[in-house]
Amino acid sequence: MATLFVRHSVEDYGAWKKVYDEVAPMQRRDGVIAQAVYQAPGDPNDVIVTHEFATTEAAQQFLQDPDFPQAMRRAGVSGEPIIWLGEKA
Repeated sequence: MATLFVRHSVEDYGAWKKVYDEVAPMQRRDGVIAQAVYQAPGDPNDVIVTHEFATTEAAQQFLQDPDFPQAMRRAGVSGEPIIWLGEKA
């Protein structure tokens, strides 16, 4: 099991969440088996998303999908996201 963690600032959480929900089929197509969205206390536009995959390779392939960065831009992500990958111990 591998988990992809993505932290980014967004211009407007409501607008971001709408796009995030719209791309759920892309996530499933690319192997996401579970996901969660978190907001920093006191700053709803500071967002952390987790995506779980069956394998590390599937997570790495997801990151290579050109739809991934396009969706982030369309959703109003500000600046460069922080992305890291972990395997369940």
